[in-house]
Amino acid sequence: MSTVQVTLPDGSVREYPVGTTVEQIAESISPGLKKNAVAGKIDGKPADLSRPVEQESYIEIVTLDSKDGLEVYRHSTAHLMAQATP
Repeated sequence: MSTVQVTLPDGSVREYPVGTTVEQIAESISPGLKKNAVAGKIDGKPADLSRPVEQESYIEIVTLDSKDGLEVYRHSTAHLMAQATP
């Protein structure tokens, strides 16, 4: 099985199987982080939690208590409200 190296914001490097999702990476760091995660960033670009990591990357986990997390929440809520409007 092929693996990829993932660098985290604290500078640590972890190895995961190719195709591991951002959510699975969050869970491997901490169950609490997985629970609070709303999105991720792969090499600085926004990524859904279900996005698989296919190559060596810098990964950030975005939580609701961050500026980026609040932005994701507002964006998702706007889509939800648009769908609810007749």
